[in-house]
Parts: sequence; C-alpha cells; structure tokens
Amino acid sequence: MLTCIIVDDEPLAREVLADFAGRTEDMTLLGRFSNACEARAFLSVYRVDVLFLDIEMPEMSGIELLRSLTHAPVTIFTTAFRDYALEGFELGVIDFLLKPFSYERFKLATDRVKEFLFLRSDDVSLDEREIHPEFIFVKSGVNRIRLELAEVTHIQGLKDYAIIHTAEKKIVVKGSVKSVHQLFPPEKFIRVHKSFIVAKDKVRRIERHKIIIGQNEIPVGRNYRTELEQKIMQG
Repeated sequence: MLTCIIVDDEPLAREVLADFAGRTEDMTLLGRFSNACEARAFLSVYRVDVLFLDIEMPEMSGIELLRSLTHAPVTIFTTAFRDYALEGFELGVIDFLLKPFSYERFKLATDRVKEFLFLRSDDVSLDEREIHPEFIFVKSGVNRIRLELAEVTHIQGLKDYAIIHTAEKKIVVKGSVKSVHQLFPPEKFIRVHKSFIVAKDKVRRIERHKIIIGQNEIPVGRNYRTELEQKIMQG
C-alpha cells in the first residue's frame, strides 16, 4: 500500500488529485496541504511514500520544500509550467504532471513510482570488480546477472539510486548517476543532464531541450547540450 500527500495552493487541484488518488488501487491519501510549510511539518513526523507537489506557491515554493527535506518521499511534480521540468529532474523527481492532466496520465506516474519502489527493494548493485566494454554484471544477493551494454537505452538518477532502462526491462541499482556513469564506456554513453545518461547509438532525435529514445523523452541540461551535439556529430 502506497501512502501519499498532496501539496498545492489551488483548492480545485487538491480536489482533483485527491479524487485520482482515491480511484487508484493500493494508494492511501494521508493529507492535503495548501502550503509547503504545513507539508514540511507533517513530513518531519510521518513517513510518506509519494509526494504530489505543486511548484509555484506562496511563502515557500515546491522546489524550496524539496530542497529542504533530508529524506524526501518519491516526488511527482504537478504544475502548469513546463519550464520547471529540467529543474525538477535535477532534484530527483520521478515524474512531471503538466496541468491539466487526465487520470490515465496520473495512473502512469503512480505506476512508475510503484515499479521503482518494487525494484529498489531487490537490493541490486553493479559489480565494479569486473568491467568489460560490452557488458557489466549486476549483483542481486548471491546472484550475478550479465547485462549487455548494447541493450541499455538510457539511465535515470533518483537521489541514491539509478534506473537502468533497456527496451525490455528496468533495473534499479544502488549508486548515483555519476558513479554509474564511471562504469560505462564514455564513448558509448553520454551524460546529457544531471540525472540522465543516454546510449549514443540509441539517440534518434534531438529537440530543443530533450532527446527522443523510443517512447521516452529525456531532458537535456543546458550545461550538457554542447558536448552532446559534439559527440553525436562525431558519429
């Protein structure tokens, strides 16, 4: 059962999110807050799995709240402003709901949270003792599983964890994006954002602030765009 809270200064937005949470199996709403200060006080006492967080609020913004939390819940930004997506992912936000959004889009975001928390519970890490240009071993308990690097499309960082994406599956491993990137060959994998790495040969289209890989939109950080373009042009 996932627990969640809603933080949004708009009454209608809180009502919509509360309705969506109530319609979602295995999700319990613990509270609704109209400002970030009240939410921070609640989070200092109670453990919460998921935080639905608006960004532009009086007194303290959602971004300020998230930065103030030592142990933040898995966070989904809910906002009417698309421009905050880049900053949100830098803070380890798992998804970004652009208002107005449908229940189907809400459900997709919560499914991502459930999948992440489930995979994180497997206690998986990368084996740093054996690095090869074509593959890496993933450790799960006493088992070692060979992961072919050619299968990896991109990697997303979420605080102290990284989600390794392939076309068929996701693997959540312990470690920051920076530490994981050091285990992957730099000529094949490019850091494009504080929280994202992409496989160079999987990039099919680059738009203004994002890369398209299959059905995934990967944000491109301002400080990474020049290096990305240079490496893609090099072939």
